[in-house]
Parts: sequence; C-alpha cells; structure tokens
Amino acid sequence: MSTATDLPEHPATDDDGRTLRRQQFGWYINDWANAAFSATVLTVFLGPYLTSVAESAADASGDVHPLGLTIRAGSFFPYTVSFSVLLSVAVMLFTGTVADRTGRHKELMCGFAYIGAVATMAMFFLGGDDYLLGGGLLIVANIAYAVSVALSYAYLPGLAGPDQRDSVSSKGWAYGYAGGGVLLIANFALFRGHDALGLSTGTAVRICLASAGLWWALFTVVPLLRLPSRAGVAPGHTPAVADRPASGSLRELAATLRGMRKYPLTLLYLGAFLCYNDGIQTVVSQASLYGSKELGMEESTLVSAVLLVQIVAIGGALLLGRIAARHGAKKTILGSLVAWVLTLALGYLMPAHEPIWFYALACMIGLVLGGSQALSRSLFSHLIPAGREAEYFSVYKVSDRGTSWMGPLVFGLAYQITGSYRSAIISLLIFFVIGFVVLLKVPVRRAVEAVGNPVPERL
Repeated sequence: MSTATDLPEHPATDDDGRTLRRQQFGWYINDWANAAFSATVLTVFLGPYLTSVAESAADASGDVHPLGLTIRAGSFFPYTVSFSVLLSVAVMLFTGTVADRTGRHKELMCGFAYIGAVATMAMFFLGGDDYLLGGGLLIVANIAYAVSVALSYAYLPGLAGPDQRDSVSSKGWAYGYAGGGVLLIANFALFRGHDALGLSTGTAVRICLASAGLWWALFTVVPLLRLPSRAGVAPGHTPAVADRPASGSLRELAATLRGMRKYPLTLLYLGAFLCYNDGIQTVVSQASLYGSKELGMEESTLVSAVLLVQIVAIGGALLLGRIAARHGAKKTILGSLVAWVLTLALGYLMPAHEPIWFYALACMIGLVLGGSQALSRSLFSHLIPAGREAEYFSVYKVSDRGTSWMGPLVFGLAYQITGSYRSAIISLLIFFVIGFVVLLKVPVRRAVEAVGNPVPERL
C-alpha cells in the first residue's frame, strides 16, 4: 500500500508540479471559505447576540432553563460551544475512520461544510427570546465545521514535503484570515450603516451571520473541484483502498484509539496542544463577549477589533513561519505561548471603556494567533503514521478553531461562580502554563522517528 511518504517511481514532471500547485490552491481556498464561520459567527456576532437573546428569555434571577437546567444567561453561549464540541468528538473520530477506510475525504469534507453552511444561513431566523433555536443551530454548525476542517487538515502531508510543511501550513492560515477578514470588512460596513439602510441592529446582525454561511457554501466549490478524493497522498499516487462497509469503521475507530498508545510521544504532544490551544480558542471565541459585557465596548468597536486581528494575523502567520524556518517549529510555538500569557495579563488589567487598549489587545492576539496554530498543525503532521491522517487529525481537531471545550467550560464556570468576566478571562492562564510545560518535555525529533516519517532539517 502506498503512503504519503512514498517516492514516485518516475521523476517529477511539470505536470506533477502544476497538479500540486492546483491542489494547494484548492486547500488554501478551503481555509478562505470556512474562516468566515470562525470570524463572523463564533468570534464576533453570535456570542453577544445569542447572549442578548438568552437574556431576553431569562427569568427575574437572570437564569435560563434549557432542558430543565438552570444556568446564567451570560453562560449560555460558552456552555453551548462546549457542549457542541463534546458531541463533535465522536462524530469527528467516526468520520475520520470512514474517510481513511473509503478514501472519500473530499466528499465527506465538503458534505459537512455544506451542512454547516446551511445551519449558519438559518441563523438569519434567530431573534426574540428563541435562544434554544440559536443554541441548536450553533451545535449543528460547529459540529459540521469541526468535522470538515479536521478532514481538510488530513491533506497537508500530501501537499508538502517535510521541510516545506511549516510554510504551506502558514500560508493556509494566512488565506483563512484573509478570507475571514474580507467578509468581516463587508459585514462591518453593513453593521455600521444599518440605520442608513433602514435595518435594525438585530436584523443587521442576522444578515451578517447568514452571510458567513453563504460565503462558506460558495467558496467550498473550489476545493470540491481541485482536491483529490483521498487525502494524505502525494500527487500521482492512488493507494489501494480496502472495500469494506462503513460499519467496519467502528471497529477501525476502536483500533485507532488503541493504536495511539503505540506512539506515546505523539500523545504527549497532542496533550500539550489540546491544553494550550483550548486556551487560545477560548480567548478568541469569548473576546467579543468579554469586550462587550466587561469592558463596555460598542458593537462597532468589537467588530473593528476582530477585523484588526484578522489583518494582523495574516502577517503573524507568515512571520512565525519564517521564524520557524530558522529556529524550528517547537521553539517558535513555545515563544508564542509566552506571548499569549502576556496577552491574557493585558486583557485582565485593561481599563473599561478605553477602545485604544482593546485595539492593542487585538494586535497582540493577531500577531501570535495564526502562527502558533499553523505551526502546531504542521508539527503534528510529522507525528502521524502514514495512512491515518484523517483519524489522527480528528483527535487533533478536538481543540482547534472554534472547537475547544475545556476552556469555554472553565470560562463559563468562572463567570457562574464569580459573576465577573475578568475572573473568567484570567482563569484561562492555566491552559497556557500547562501546555508550555508539557510541550517543553516533548522530544519531537524522536517522536517523528517513532512513527516512521522522514525527519525535517529543523523541528
């Protein structure tokens, strides 16, 4: 059976190069497409809007009662994100095994993308006090987003050699932030001019939410046309795929989870990533809520700050990619985690009603956001046994863009207990500290050798 690390039996041709560039572009545009959901929906508009909808449905004590549970209205959004991720874990793992078994990575990736896009477009109908509708659509969209992105990550080993992977991964993240930023500019203009257009604030927000789903659906056509069906395979290779029924993937899933124990260093790295990136994603997903409720920022300030994050993150992803080329991905990631700790400290100490400080926070987030995630993705791609890309990246995706669950849970509990979003934001510090310590102990070169992959010149 051929793998992502096999070398072609014939020399590379110009056609091979054109095919690879075509596939890389399709992969970049996939990030361009789905980043709209992450930026417009999760990061900017849905958190404050769904929280206001929940507050409209709250009782005199400020509580809502979904499924008979009693929670603060202000905790409904982070709790819903956390719950959606818990559900997505099983879906991602099962879908990953089906993809690796059948070789239908593209069909499954794009299928889930369109499910998420439709659920996001349906957020146009969210209003009044119907917070349960918003929660349900968020759960469906976030699960579909998680599965689709996990399957897209599985393409990385087949799109770049070991020494080019940091660069390709960083470029993909840059495309993602550029795509999310372009749509956010349009939505920002719509939101700022909603009065002139005769729209209410709520209607403008709902149009912005729906636009992210439409954007996602339209640009997913590009990877649908350009990517091969099977991921993780170098151009020109089509490995034989066992023709087994999908029901066998349950057994394959159990075997995958058991098989991960053979690679303890991969699991150690994964544990570090799941910890520190959960903190990163919680900062990103809850920043608008924190800025709105604790710092008293206007909606226009929140949107422009997130747009600033998108713009700075493009350069940040490319910059950290260049630093990694000289000093290695692991050292660069460790340095970015130190920067994240400083960012959290600034957020905690920041005075309310001072937009300039909030913009400074946005710049700090953007500078390290894209690079730390892009390098984490490319580094993990070296630690995966060939032929298991979708399954392993499904586990990895448990704590990637918009799919963290520990952080939102801690954030929500901290607010539930203290009633202060400052306490909630500083509680996330523990994720960065633990992640830094664990990553420091990972011997990445030995980890790459342990799974039988070629070792890059710099790690």
